Amino acid sequence: MSRTTTAAATTARARVFAMMDADGDRVVTRHDYLSRIDRTVAATGRTEDDPLVAAARAEGARAWGAMDADGDGRLTFDEYAAWVDADKFDNVCRFALGALFDLADADADGALDAEEFTALRTALNNPPENAAAAFDALDTDRDGRVARAAYLAAIRAYVVGDDSPMGEVLY
Repeated sequence: MSRTTTAAATTARARVFAMMDADGDRVVTRHDYLSRIDRTVAATGRTEDDPLVAAARAEGARAWGAMDADGDGRLTFDEYAAWVDADKFDNVCRFALGALFDLADADADGALDAEEFTALRTALNNPPENAAAAFDALDTDRDGRVARAAYLAAIRAYVVGDDSPMGEVLY
C-alpha cells in the first residue's frame, strides 16, 4: 500500500467504525454491531420467521465473532483497523453486508431502488442525505437502481482505501 492509500484506508476505517458505534462511546460492542440487523429488519418490515432475517443474523454473528478475536464483546478502533483488510472483507464482511442488502431488496431482484437503499443505509446509521448522495454516486447508469455487486464493491473499495465515490459521500 502506498502512503496515500494507507491514509485513505485509515480515514475510511475510522468513518466505518464510527458508523458501527451506535452509541458513540468509541467502542463497538456486540450489541452495537448486531443492532444493525434489528434496525434493518424494522426498516424493511420483515418478520423474524423470514429466512433472510435468519441469514442476516447468522452472518452478523459470524462477522462479529471474527472481528472480536479476543472474545471480550468489545471492539476498539485499533482492533478493528488491525483486523479489517481486503481478505477480511472478501471472506467475512461481504457476507454480512450482502445479507443486509438482501433484507432491503423487497422484490429480490438483486438491486435496490433509492427508497430501499436509503432505508438500508439509514438503518445502518448513515444520515438519509448521505444515503441519497451515495445512491446517486452508485447509480452510474441512472436507471434508478443499485446492484448488489456494485454496492459491495464500493464498500470494499472504500474500506481498503481505494477510490469509492459512494464511500466518500456515505460516511
